Amino acid sequence: MIIMNELEILLRLVLALFLGALLGVERVHAGKSAGIRTLGLVSLGSAFFIVISIVVLEQYGYAADPLRMAASIVSGIGFLGAGMIIFQNDHLANLTTAAGVWVSAAIGMAVGFGMYFASILVTVLVIITFTLMWNFEHRIRNHFLQDKLNRKEEADSKKETDTEE
Repeated sequence: MIIMNELEILLRLVLALFLGALLGVERVHAGKSAGIRTLGLVSLGSAFFIVISIVVLEQYGYAADPLRMAASIVSGIGFLGAGMIIFQNDHLANLTTAAGVWVSAAIGMAVGFGMYFASILVTVLVIITFTLMWNFEHRIRNHFLQDKLNRKEEADSKKETDTEE
């Protein structure tokens, strides 16, 4: 069993805040309301809950399972994320931001458990998803939209030709 000292706790909490805030930078760039502070706090809070559960287990020797705290975090973040998702005018909004909050909580939990490499790797993967994959998705959407418009124009043109005859 690893006994956490104050320096280890500090490292885990600061790293969780930093990694969550990194995700928030992209959300700010994308013009979303959940940004640096929101994602940083979600990650920090998740890490802190995990650290608390580990420290309580170490200090008091309760036959407690830190994974119970992790499960509670997942439920709470699901509730928070659901509140962020908006359906308006046949358009679903903030789904990616809600997913970012969800993964930010997972990053915080992983840092809380001391999984530093995995936490940093997932942060990089999420940033890639928010940026590079957004550009890729945007291009695909534009391609399919243009294709759909071309087919509509062809159908309209054919209708005009048929009515002229």
